[in-house]
Amino acid sequence: MRRTLIALLLAASMPALAQQAPKLEPIPEPPPPPPGMTDIEEPQVTIVKRGEDTVSEYRIHGKLYMVKVTPPHGVPYYLIDREGTGQMVRDDSAPTLSVPMWVIKSW
Repeated sequence: MRRTLIALLLAASMPALAQQAPKLEPIPEPPPPPPGMTDIEEPQVTIVKRGEDTVSEYRIHGKLYMVKVTPPHGVPYYLIDREGTGQMVRDDSAPTLSVPMWVIKSW
């Protein structure tokens, strides 16, 4: 009985012992960015408190292109200049997260 148990344990552990460690190669250096992509400018963000709302203004090269308004009660909304004319349009197209809630087991 004892010999069969030892033989079974040895047989079960053989595949793990037979595996070899993978041969790892160094990762090559990333290619340089395409021409014209090296001068990407980060947006300038200005955060202002207007009344009870917190307003974040996003500018690139001094031009206002997006405003994020966060009211004190919660859900922020965005005003975006889509055409570059200075006309801000409210954008509520942010996806909402719908978490499935199923009962797995109850007793």
